Amino acid sequence: MGNRVKTHVKKNDEVVVISGNHKGEKGRVLQVFPHKSQVIVEGVRLIKKHQKRSQDSPDGGIIEREGPLHISNVKIVSEA
Repeated sequence: MGNRVKTHVKKNDEVVVISGNHKGEKGRVLQVFPHKSQVIVEGVRLIKKHQKRSQDSPDGGIIEREGPLHISNVKIVSEA
């Protein structure tokens, strides 16, 4: 029973980044990694990933996707 890690945010919450390079940016939580204490927020911390050619992506190339943020750097936007 002691394996669960409690977090203050969950998937689909609206959050704002409160510290770091992306301070002030808002977005929706796409994924939460409680054991790593990280979250992925939509449209925040876009990183470029080099994609090798494969069956799924025949062209390959450089794709942009969201990178993880530490969970302590985000806070829930109040619904008031």
